[in-house]
Amino acid sequence: MNKPGPISAKPLSALLGGVFADAYAKQGFASRELVTRWAEIAGTQVAHFSEPLKIQWPRPVDGQPQEPATLILRVEGPMALEIQHMSDIILEKVNRFFGWNAVGKLALRQAPLSRATARRKIKPIDPTAVARVAETLPEVEDAALKDALARLGAVIKRS
Repeated sequence: MNKPGPISAKPLSALLGGVFADAYAKQGFASRELVTRWAEIAGTQVAHFSEPLKIQWPRPVDGQPQEPATLILRVEGPMALEIQHMSDIILEKVNRFFGWNAVGKLALRQAPLSRATARRKIKPIDPTAVARVAETLPEVEDAALKDALARLGAVIKRS
């Protein structure tokens, strides 16, 4: 009987790299680094209020040199004016990241950023409140069920 070979786990990034590469390519990004490393490239102050949406490349014209692309940024509210004033610095940083004059203009779109929502921290349950609720449950015989109901009641009363 043949023994199966060793199981080799592949990193998730290796399995899904092509999927994400296709999604970023549809938005004009050659690679995902501009999006994932935006805070390093543009600086934390700019990255806190903006995120790259896509890069628009102009159509090539026969016999003409390729023109630089337009980087479209989603910018949050009133910070758009400040980022517009900083556009030359941002373009310089982006082109330094690419290593060539890839981006020639910034286009700003004012919209809320797609930030991950911060999870609420769960407060610990007060044991005295659990004990008070447990006293109101004398007819429950199962100890585990009684404890669960007491904790649930304490959380409901806290809310």
